[in-house]
Amino acid sequence: MKKSYTKWDECTNLKEVKALVGLNHPNIVTLKELVLSKNELNLIFEYIGINLYEFMTIQRKEIPELKIRNIIYQILQGLCHMHKNNFFHRDMKPENILLYEEIIKIADFG
Repeated sequence: MKKSYTKWDECTNLKEVKALVGLNHPNIVTLKELVLSKNELNLIFEYIGINLYEFMTIQRKEIPELKIRNIIYQILQGLCHMHKNNFFHRDMKPENILLYEEIIKIADFG
């Protein structure tokens, strides 16, 4: 985060932090820990290997339709959970969709 924080309450009231704490779903990236040190807030997430944009650019052949359907299904499952909990992403793009093996995670709620 680029802003300087002096109080813990400032950090926990951020929209991104509230969204990530309130949304627990297999297709939404998991916030593991918040660390406030030297007035700087660091968000620690689970490790995810690659984003969807990188995945699409390294493919040497066409991505099978079944795989595309699976990716879209998981994205929609994550979005559905977010919307049911009154959160909206506002920046859906391939760079904010993460892949780890066959699992898709929505990220970047900032």
